[in-house]
Amino acid sequence: MSGFKDHFSSASDRYAAYRPDYPAALFAWLASLCTARDAAWDCATGNGQAALGLAPHFRLVVATDASAEQIRHAEPHPAIDYRVAPAEASSLADRSIDLVTVAQAAHWFDLPRFYAEVARVLKPAGVLALWGYGRMVLPGAMDAPFQRFYAETVGPYWPPERALIDAAYRSLEFPFTEIQAPAFHIEVAWTLPRLIAYLSTWSAVKRYQDARGRDPLPELMADLGPLWGDADTAKTLQWPLFLRVGRR
Repeated sequence: MSGFKDHFSSASDRYAAYRPDYPAALFAWLASLCTARDAAWDCATGNGQAALGLAPHFRLVVATDASAEQIRHAEPHPAIDYRVAPAEASSLADRSIDLVTVAQAAHWFDLPRFYAEVARVLKPAGVLALWGYGRMVLPGAMDAPFQRFYAETVGPYWPPERALIDAAYRSLEFPFTEIQAPAFHIEVAWTLPRLIAYLSTWSAVKRYQDARGRDPLPELMADLGPLWGDADTAKTLQWPLFLRVGRR
């Protein structure tokens, strides 16, 4: 997991538009763990989704990403300082941060170097939270073709780090005093075209397109269409979140 592997900059506009938002309860819980709320660091912020969730709870949120293109598409907020920086070298001051968050990105890091950086920038008793989400489960009979698409159609095109997501980060080394997290989930109400637009941001879909010279999504949409019904009818979809949370 060494070096910056940029799977997202080429689709950063779609990534910003179509990625689901994290629940507000997650950020309230994380903030409640902190003895002070002066500064949070959202590492690998992407389009700033997690940073925006943290902003109501902290005086300052420093949101970094190694991709300048991702930062360019991030949503501005007066409490957020967006910066281009790798996870392993934030340039933050020693013992300046109350909470470090990493949303759906820790599997890309050089973890020993990142953990050393976290230990450097966290205040005493500061908190680190890593989280992610795997494949959503579609309602009823729709899940079978969706599972085939995930595992078989684009499955060979997932980067190897995806296995860490599928294992819910349980296999990651985590040298912090662990805190048991409550259950959280992402919930959205999406039409079928909106779901397909989200899937277009998957790195495996892009790699499939580059390797095969065609888009696999129209075939999936054709498979799901008769089962979905009216494509413009929104359906409730969920992803359970998994978390590793600990103190310095």
